[in-house]
This record gives sequence, C-alpha cells and structure tokens, in this order.
Amino acid sequence: MQQNIDTYDFAGKKAIVRVDFNVPLNENFEITDDTRIRRAMPTLKKVLAGGGSLIIMSHLGRPKGVTDKYSLRHIVDHVSECLGVPVKFAADCQKAQAEVAALKPGEALLLENLRFYAEEEGKPRGLAEDATDEEKKAAKKVVKESQKGFVKTLASYADCYINDAFGTAHRAHGSTALIADYFPNDKMFGYLMEGEIKAIDNVLKNARHPFTAIIGGAKVSSKLAVLENMLEKVDNLIIGGGMSYTFVKAQGGTIGNSLHEDDLMPQALEILAKAKEKGVKIYLPGETVIADSFSNDAASKVVPSAEIPDGWEGMDVGPDTLKAWKDVILGSKTILWNGPVGVFEMPNFAKGTLEIAEDLAEATAQGAYTLVGGGDSVAAVTQMGYAEKVSYVSTGGGAMLEALEGKDLPGIAAIRG
Repeated sequence: MQQNIDTYDFAGKKAIVRVDFNVPLNENFEITDDTRIRRAMPTLKKVLAGGGSLIIMSHLGRPKGVTDKYSLRHIVDHVSECLGVPVKFAADCQKAQAEVAALKPGEALLLENLRFYAEEEGKPRGLAEDATDEEKKAAKKVVKESQKGFVKTLASYADCYINDAFGTAHRAHGSTALIADYFPNDKMFGYLMEGEIKAIDNVLKNARHPFTAIIGGAKVSSKLAVLENMLEKVDNLIIGGGMSYTFVKAQGGTIGNSLHEDDLMPQALEILAKAKEKGVKIYLPGETVIADSFSNDAASKVVPSAEIPDGWEGMDVGPDTLKAWKDVILGSKTILWNGPVGVFEMPNFAKGTLEIAEDLAEATAQGAYTLVGGGDSVAAVTQMGYAEKVSYVSTGGGAMLEALEGKDLPGIAAIRG
C-alpha cells in the first residue's frame, strides 16, 4: 500500500531513499551543478525532522565496475552541507550493515554508487564481443538471479522505502522498482517525485486549453513517439530545432546541409496528415537563421526554411517565426516545452531558444501552466535564468520523455502497485 510522506510516522525508523545525485563533476571532482541534490533536500529533511534516520542511495555516471571517478564519496561534504547534518559514508552499498546498525534518529548515511554492481541494472558485464546469443542469455540469467540478493540486502537496511529519483523512474532497476516489493505497506514517493508526477498529469491529463506543445531538439527519431502522443492532447504543436528540417525536406523544401533524417520523412508527412485530420495546428519555422559552417563565428543570414542553399545549414529560428510563435504561446493556457529550437550552446544561435524561455515566463505570469521537460531545454531555461519563472522544471530527461510518450514508468508503478 502506498503511503503519504506527509502523514507517515518516521519516528525511530530507518528510511532508505532512492535519490538522483547523478550530478556533473569537473576534473577536480567539484560539483558544477547541484540542482539534483538541492531538489532532494525537502524529502531528506522531512525524514530527519520526523525523528527518522536516512540511508541515501544513488548512482553516478555509467561505471562498468568500481571506479574512483564515479565514487559518491566526492559529494559527501556537499550533501552534508545541504542537509545540515554530517553525512556518513558506506564504501560498499552491499556491505553497509555495521554503518546502518549504528545510525541513530536524525543521522544520515550515503551508500556508495549503486552502479558499481551489475545487479543494480540487471545487465551482465564483461562479455566477450564475440559472445554467442546463448552465452549472453546465460550471463543475463546469472545477473538476474544475483539481483534478488542485491535488492534484498538494500531492503534489509530499512523500515520504509522512498523513491525520490524521477531521473531514473523509467528504469526497472533494483533500487528504483524491485526494492519496493520488500515494503508492501511502507513505500512512498518523495516530494520531488510527487511534483514531477503532478506536473506530468497537469499536461497529459488535466491540461487547460488551448494547449501548446513546443518540441525541439536534434532528431525526429528521438521524439517521434512524443509527437504522436501529443497529437492526441494538444491544440497547437510547434516543431523546432534540427528535427524541423526533416519535416521541411519531406514537404519538398531545400535544406542545404541542415541536420535531417531522410528515413523518417514518411513519418513526418504522416504526422502532418494526422494533425490536419485531428484539427491540431502544426507550426514549423517559416524562416531560419543559417550559417556556412557549424560554428559560433560562422557567417550567417536569415532565409526561408525551405530555401536553404547548398553549403549552408539551419542553426536557429528566424525573427518573424519567433513573433508568430509568441502569439501562439501567449494565447495558450497550458504549454509544454521539450527541446531547444536552435543550437543554443552557441551564443550567436541561442536567440530562438532564449525567446521561447522569455515567452514561457510571460505566459506563466499571465496564468498559464508551463512545464519545461527534457535535458537540453532544462539546461537552456536554467542557464538563461528562467527556471524560477515557469511553473515547473523537470529533473528527468529520459524519464520525462517516456512519460510524454504515454508510457508507464517502472519507478512510479512500483510505488503505486
């Protein structure tokens, strides 16, 4: 049975909390963006304030075994600083029994990187490149069997389980989905997860209309399922970024050297046809800022998106298109933004993405619900200083993408089930 973090009695209990502390570190192991750590603090502090003790677990990076580069020991001091209590550290997440037993109410322990063990992801490691299908199948079976023991050990540390790691909610890993079975009456979402679920529901289930989705990014292939699901929900669909050129070319346009996927042109035309059938208005860039090379200092000019000359490539949305899109955005009650609409990493081609961020801030101030989801658009809105001026900024890239595709996320289903 799912519990509620606000009403659960943590007094004298040990809570094992799955967080997403997969933060970027520089070459000196200094955290360059601690957003994910800060976003987990309300949940962690709630447990301590309620008289419980904390066992915090997370992954960092994609290690193929024990690697100091990916050790969570590098972030212990910062987590302690954010939490306001000294955080102890267990150097092996599977051999932390002594550290857990010594935990008193109000104390916290951070376990070492879960992904140092293949059992966390349930995937075999170290297979020879020429391994046969039978060998791969056998190796997977071995890991899956040992995964049960891995999860059982983690569960043995605590009296209750909290999942507050939306960034890994789309993974059916040991610590995100399987462990919940050991806490049939003592499992719950943390505040971050609750916020993410509510934000998704606000756009997918409870959207106020007109509802506009702005889908950008480099490739149609990575957003095809999102586009198709959005056609069932929205009134307006703005398609920007590199993926827009596949649509332009599919309709007979000339796109020069712009990023595109020829094999997905039939699907692009299908989406346009479906949108027309459903009465969804599709907005593609009518004009494009193009450059003669993929460089911030390249020569640039504005041309119609369907008339990009050879040797040039699309880099950003043109000014007249941005004006037209602004009218659509400001006329909406619900707005979802997933993916930048230009090469925002280059200052000279960030104008379109910046203006989208500004438009969302203005729409939010006028009462619209605005959700920014997906790694690059989140990075853009954060870097540009608009994170506090929209309704919600998601912490999960892949998880948000799969939720927008309409999929059930294992990390959510495990708590609700």
